[in-house]
Amino acid sequence: MQSLPDIDQFASLAEAAFNELPDGFRKMCGNVSIRIADFAPRETLDHFGITNPYQLSGLYHGVDLTRKSFADPQVFPDQVWLYRKPILREWAARGDVSLKFLIAHVLVHEIGHHFGLSDEDMHEIEATAG
Repeated sequence: MQSLPDIDQFASLAEAAFNELPDGFRKMCGNVSIRIADFAPRETLDHFGITNPYQLSGLYHGVDLTRKSFADPQVFPDQVWLYRKPILREWAARGDVSLKFLIAHVLVHEIGHHFGLSDEDMHEIEATAG
């Protein structure tokens, strides 16, 4: 049985998954930072009314581009959080996709919020990923 990736190994998989997304999509991401944690903080879960921390696999934190203005102050870069343990649990339960594929799926979904993309747009980006 293979061991599950630790935070650093998971971050490497996330970087590889991001690098395999279409060039145009990655270039549009600009200063979006990808962060990894085992779970979302309790206050984040409470904000969304989530009681089970395994129910949140990722989160976009920032102002999406459809609501941003060049005049807005930039306090810190927008972030995409990937929550390792929920993603690992989903991966183990599914058994039909690679971990890197599932990480890419969560990345596209969360970054898609940044761009205000539709679900159809996100599925198209996923289909063209490596």
